[in-house]
Amino acid sequence: MADEARQHREIMTAAKRSLVDQRAGGRRRPVSIGVGSSELKRRFLIRKLRNIAWAAGAILAFSFIAGLIIDGIGFAGIVITFMALLGAGLIFGKFPRLKVPRMADLNTGDVRHMVARTELWLEHQRPALPPPAITLVDRIGTQLDALGLQLETVDPAHPAAHETRKLVGETLPGMVDAYRRIPGHLRGEKRAGSTPDEQLVESLGKISSEIDSVTRQLADGALDDLAIRTRYLAYRYGDADEPAAENS
Repeated sequence: MADEARQHREIMTAAKRSLVDQRAGGRRRPVSIGVGSSELKRRFLIRKLRNIAWAAGAILAFSFIAGLIIDGIGFAGIVITFMALLGAGLIFGKFPRLKVPRMADLNTGDVRHMVARTELWLEHQRPALPPPAITLVDRIGTQLDALGLQLETVDPAHPAAHETRKLVGETLPGMVDAYRRIPGHLRGEKRAGSTPDEQLVESLGKISSEIDSVTRQLADGALDDLAIRTRYLAYRYGDADEPAAENS
C-alpha cells in the first residue's frame, strides 16, 4: 500500500511538472520513448540508407557504362548524373515512410517485437494527448523496456504472461485510442466528477504502477502471485472502450 501511494505521488508530481513546462513553452522531448521503438526506427533508417546506396550505385554504374559506349558522357552527362543522384537521395530519403503499427497487430509475435510495436504506436499518439499524459507515456515507454526483458524469461503459455501481454498490447493502447475518439471540445468537460483528460491521466498512472509492480514480481520470481494479480486487471481497469462510451 505504501509503495502504491509513493508511486501515485511520483506520477502526479511528474504530471504537474510537465504541465508547468508546457505552459512555459515546453521542452524538447526525446525522439523515442523506449529502446524497442528506437531500434525499430534505427533498422528502418538503415534500410533507407541501403536503398539510397543501391540507387546511387545503379546510377553511377549506368553512367560509367554509357561513357564507355559513347566515349564519355561529357559535361551534360555529369550534370544529369549529379541530378539523378540528388533525386534518388531525395526520393529514397523521404519514401517509404515508417508505418505506424495497427492496434490489432500490437499484441502479436514475440515479446520483444510486441513491446517495440507498442512503444512506436504510443509515440505517434503523444501529440493528441494532454501534457500530463505525455509524461506518463514517456515513463511507460521506459518501463516497457524492463518489462519486455522480464517477460522473455517467462513461459509464453503461463497465464501471467498472457494477461500481462494483454495489459501492454491491448488494454494500454485501447485506453489511449478510446480517449482519442472523444471529440476535442469534450475532453475538458467534466462528467461524473472528472474530465476525460483527468480520467486518461489517472488510468495511465494505474497502468504505469501495474507495469512497475509486474516487473518487480517477475524479477523476484513471484510468478504465482502475479498470476493471481493479473486476473483482476479487467476488473480494475474495465473495458478500454468504456471511457469513450461514457464521454462521447
